[in-house]
Amino acid sequence: MREKRSAINRSVPIGVAAAVGVVLIAGIVLFREADRPELATTAPPGRAPLVDPNDIVSGGPPPDGIPPVDRPRFEAVGQVDWLATAEPVAVVELGREAKAYPLQILVWHEIVNDQVGGVPVAVTYCPLCNTAISFRRPVVDGAVTSFGTSGKLYRSNLVMYDRATRSLWPQALGQAVTGELTGRRLERVATQIVAFTDFRAAFPDGRVLSRDTGHQRPYGQNPYPLYDRDGGQPFLFDERPDGRLPAVARVLGLSAGGRHLAVPYSRLAGRAQRGVTAANLELAGAPMLVVWRSGATSALDRRSIAASREVGAAAAFSRQVGSRTLTFHAPAGQVIDHQTGSTWDLFGRATAGPLAGARLRPATAMDSFWFDWAAFHPDTAIWDSP
Repeated sequence: MREKRSAINRSVPIGVAAAVGVVLIAGIVLFREADRPELATTAPPGRAPLVDPNDIVSGGPPPDGIPPVDRPRFEAVGQVDWLATAEPVAVVELGREAKAYPLQILVWHEIVNDQVGGVPVAVTYCPLCNTAISFRRPVVDGAVTSFGTSGKLYRSNLVMYDRATRSLWPQALGQAVTGELTGRRLERVATQIVAFTDFRAAFPDGRVLSRDTGHQRPYGQNPYPLYDRDGGQPFLFDERPDGRLPAVARVLGLSAGGRHLAVPYSRLAGRAQRGVTAANLELAGAPMLVVWRSGATSALDRRSIAASREVGAAAAFSRQVGSRTLTFHAPAGQVIDHQTGSTWDLFGRATAGPLAGARLRPATAMDSFWFDWAAFHPDTAIWDSP
């Protein structure tokens, strides 16, 4: 296995490897004297781990060497003057509360233990896979637990640990694969990566995670420069990437009825009119809408995230509203349904027309680099833009 890893990662750009090394070394130095929890790397007696423990590899730092944000503070969206309008933020909306978590912060911390709409959540981001996924934090032994970073990777993906039992949870699986909670699944919470300006326009009363995290980091700088450029290769990934798409191509991964579909950003962008695409899809019999909007920048391109290239933002929703199945188009930079002529935004909300005030239900979807989506969903199909 060691020989295979060496062969595959030889093509990782030297600058990227060096930048990743700096992040990992910094974590080790900063937490050298800290108490390091002993992680549960095996399953309980009589049970087997859900993945081969040998495939869970060290990323460099010790547990919480990349420190989660455990006491998040927030600013009113209208008072934020340190985010460029196109910078990417991960958005979570629950109840009547909407929060934005800038990737310029998440790239340095990877986990925020928080509450949204009164619901305990873990907002997570794996920069090596570009996966922003949120979960309800579970109750363990009568108390809500929180999550930390294990310092380990599985298929290049962030491996979390829960602080109640120290079981290991690969982020992309949302399931404990070792420890006392082996087999337990986390409940997903819909999360979108969008440009800050789109969040600000849609949620004028929203709140934004503050840079006052309790840690000193160069927020606004990308510690993985050029990682997602064309021809880039994943870091610490033991498998040969699926060759159907470039390894670090951005996709929106959809799941329904046990089937999976990757929707490439490049194909959505190629269909855009005035910077917007509305694609009507069906997966396992479930009618879905995928919306793509130009504007959002990459968090993993240039050293300065604000100066990075544009990649856009995508989201997926059910096309069913009550008993009606809608179809959509975007003829002039706006998403409009054919049936009523109502206008819809990037968050699945009808903002004008007969259905104004209606909401589309989020589909099970996640942003990801292609290599990671394909590794966890080897049977995935790829959307072929008509």
